[in-house]
Amino acid sequence: MTEPYLTTVLREAEHVAEQHEQVARTTDNQAHEYLRYAVLRILEGQADHLPTGWTPIDGVTVGYGSDDAMFDSWSASEDWWETVPPQEACTRFRVFFPDDHQTVPRDIVDVMAALGAWRVWTGSAAACGSYDHRERREVHFLWPEGHPVEEVLHERLSGPAEAVAPDGGRTGDVRDRLVVDENAESQDDFEPRTKRAVAEAMDVSLLSKGGRYEVQSASGNRYEVDVIDESCTCPDWQQRSPEGGCKHLRRVDHEIKRGRVPRPDGRLPSP
Repeated sequence: MTEPYLTTVLREAEHVAEQHEQVARTTDNQAHEYLRYAVLRILEGQADHLPTGWTPIDGVTVGYGSDDAMFDSWSASEDWWETVPPQEACTRFRVFFPDDHQTVPRDIVDVMAALGAWRVWTGSAAACGSYDHRERREVHFLWPEGHPVEEVLHERLSGPAEAVAPDGGRTGDVRDRLVVDENAESQDDFEPRTKRAVAEAMDVSLLSKGGRYEVQSASGNRYEVDVIDESCTCPDWQQRSPEGGCKHLRRVDHEIKRGRVPRPDGRLPSP
């Protein structure tokens, strides 16, 4: 029974990546987040791709988070953590369902089995201090990062490297036009301004397909970089337009070429 559900999870995760990529904008592992969000949408009956004959269960909702983080929040008040200690690098799915079900609904079991998760606890939602505990039960599943299902999705999202131009085919390969040398072996090989841009603490995330990125500097300021137009909203670019780009444009260029952020067309970096 797990094969149709696995196909459903993967298809929905691909849909999330295409239509709701913002859910993974600030995460280190986009594929992992797309899978988690896909499970939530499927079990809540909101997914565009559901198995044939699927009948959503009224009252099913899903929460998830790092198992370590949940343990840090609840361990002082919930003694059932002693049954299964927190697991490193695992997501804990909390699936709520109406308590008129004598057992965990089969659709929940099948979806989580397809994902490769295992059940660790079932009981009254009130035992978890849930704000929505009336007439509800709860089942917990653990799912490890790096599971083979995650790798399968990563391959499906990346696709053949030669099939997609990094900038969506709008103006050629943007990586050929920017300032960081792909063949540079170390930061010592960079031009001084680029070296400073690479070394400085910055967070880079894709804002939208077509090459728009957000850069948050160490000071907390946020700027928008367009790698297609080769522009930035920072004062340095607006006032001086330095040759080769400001430090934010250079840093985005570096992150793209090193495969640390999605490519300008929105696809995940190739492995």
